[in-house]
Amino acid sequence: MPESESPRRRPVTLATVARHARVHVSTASRALSDTPTGVGAETVRRVRELAAALGYQRDERAAGLRTGSSRLIGVLVPRLTDLGLATIYDSIDLAAGQAGYGTVVANTRDDAEHRKIRIDAMLSRGIDGIIIGDSHLGDTAAHELQQRGVPYVLVMRRLEGHPSVTTDDYRGGQLAAEHLLHLGHRRVGVVAGDQLASTGRDRTLGFRRTFEAAGCPVADHYVIDSAFNTVDGLRAGAILLSLPEPPTAIFAVHDLIALGVMGAIREAGRTLGSDVALVGFNNLDLAATLPVPLTSVSSDLERMGRLSFDMLMSRIHGDPVESVLLEPSLLARASTLGA
Repeated sequence: MPESESPRRRPVTLATVARHARVHVSTASRALSDTPTGVGAETVRRVRELAAALGYQRDERAAGLRTGSSRLIGVLVPRLTDLGLATIYDSIDLAAGQAGYGTVVANTRDDAEHRKIRIDAMLSRGIDGIIIGDSHLGDTAAHELQQRGVPYVLVMRRLEGHPSVTTDDYRGGQLAAEHLLHLGHRRVGVVAGDQLASTGRDRTLGFRRTFEAAGCPVADHYVIDSAFNTVDGLRAGAILLSLPEPPTAIFAVHDLIALGVMGAIREAGRTLGSDVALVGFNNLDLAATLPVPLTSVSSDLERMGRLSFDMLMSRIHGDPVESVLLEPSLLARASTLGA
């Protein structure tokens, strides 16, 4: 028979592996599972070696039907174009792969209706749990998952009463304020992000309270709400720099916002780092490589993603969990220190 007409090789079945290993099919199945309970180490080794040699491929869908687990988790983010959220997701996906899980990620655009649609789509796929990276004050998504008995964890943003892995954003705002106070700045502005998100709210609050405690309260018209993106950073920076008495320093609660503020400083004819100081937040990789390196409060985004996956696994297995606050640090660079 010509090679092109040769019959395709049939996939190796679990029964074939069991026959070669001289064990029962159920024993072979347990030996090849992630938790080979009740099977001796030597048997596990022998079965797995034979399965590899024979080219056996485990049917994950069938295994999921037997165990009630899809070995899939969902991850919700406002948008993966945000480098911070992309870093967190990458860390989650890596940790999931190492544990034998797959991930399904969806953008919600920070919109409640989009979030509901994405969650329903994930649940229809039988996912084992969800990591939420876009929670808002007053948002009901986490509460609804709790009511439905779906394991979930919040990451980056927090909500009172729900398990989360976040940076201590309030402390991060304090660090930014302490740095600028130490440099002698007293008239400062804040591009505050979304105040319904804990990242915007807590970072701004920590900053303002520190200046207030130093006898230099930040007036409300020096605090501009924004989205967490460069375009809104440019808009908010322009507003601050057009004030009759513009700030000598600006705190942007996200590095992407800070990029936009840099553009506003340039367009106003000012020099970053000498005329106007600027502090960002998250210490994205780009912060240190900009033409004027950006002073930024550092969040360990990779660790945040990894810990959120570990916490979700604990919840899936029914173990108790406690929310985690990671300690921030400030990396001072030319955007506040000058040349």
